Amino acid sequence: MTADRSTSDAWVGSERVRGLVRNESPIDESVQSGRPSLLAIGLTVLVVAVALFLVWQTVSSLLIVFAGVLFAAFLDAAARALAPVLPLSRVWRLTLVLLLLSALAGFGLAWGTGKLPEQTRVLLKVMDAQVDILQEHLLSYGVDLLGPEWGRDFAQWLFADQGRFLSHAQFLLGGASSLLTAVLVILFLGILFAFDPISYRDSVVVLVRQSYRARARQVMDEMGTVMRLWFVGQLIRIILMTLFVWLALYLIGLPGPFVLGLQAGLSNFIPYLGPIVAAIPIALVAMPLGASPLIWAVAVYTIIQSIEGYVIGPLIQRHAVETPPAWTLVAIVLLGALFGVMGIALAMPLVAVGRVAIIRLYVEDYLGDRIEPATTDPPILGEQP
Repeated sequence: MTADRSTSDAWVGSERVRGLVRNESPIDESVQSGRPSLLAIGLTVLVVAVALFLVWQTVSSLLIVFAGVLFAAFLDAAARALAPVLPLSRVWRLTLVLLLLSALAGFGLAWGTGKLPEQTRVLLKVMDAQVDILQEHLLSYGVDLLGPEWGRDFAQWLFADQGRFLSHAQFLLGGASSLLTAVLVILFLGILFAFDPISYRDSVVVLVRQSYRARARQVMDEMGTVMRLWFVGQLIRIILMTLFVWLALYLIGLPGPFVLGLQAGLSNFIPYLGPIVAAIPIALVAMPLGASPLIWAVAVYTIIQSIEGYVIGPLIQRHAVETPPAWTLVAIVLLGALFGVMGIALAMPLVAVGRVAIIRLYVEDYLGDRIEPATTDPPILGEQP
């Protein structure tokens, strides 16, 4: 009797399970049919929103990390350049590159400590005098360019109020310490990434679904190649622009030609806007020498900048960045407004890397269109140590 009752209960339980399976809810149907449920959609939206919020709150740190990756790409490019010359392992070539860069940095500091401060002081004094003259001319026409608080004696304005002086000192010290910290973090991150790029790449790839990891490696390698080509290209442009402007202004006879050439070269790090801003110090320094040197300085700088911008630059960067100039300028303006100087300085490589991600992951993988890679060079992360 007991056995019959247990058998009956088991039969009823199994029938109840079968009934539940036959009469499953619409949510279960959506799961089995592959459609995400409302709960899954809500959780996905929540996760994406939290991720975007965290990115927004830590964007300054993320830009520093990205700058470290750029520096690692430069170190990797230098190590690759030494490969045909020195039959050494990659680690030894990277070590040699770091030693050479340290020696160059030490020589530059030793030379610049005795030369650059004096030239910079003279140039600032000349530009300050020319701004005063420009202000007087504009005041004669009723235009107050610099405002009523502009004083001819900056030191008197600075030290007149002790509270103002302390606030300026705190601002300068805080800015200097933040800049030094960011530079050190970028340098150390770049060195760590450069010495073991494959493991760092795979630590990101492991977060991707296993069937898609080969594609993720391919896209990340292409991003690395783009960063490497962009950084090396920008470095070549800065060096060429500095040398040409330095030589031209030296022949014209302007004071501090090296400082003016250096700021003209560094301005190429910010495309389109940087060269225009770099022309202002050159014009202000040339104004006291008369109309002829001023015209010569502005004309020579314009010619050099035009040749560099329309001939040399596109030849160097044609394999790295293929973004239309308007989109690049939009990115510079938006990132500069959102994130300041770091956003402006890193706008170009961010656009280049973002373009690779959009084309490979969205246009090709999601939309199904096929676009050939812009570069055929070996990937930055493909070389074994």
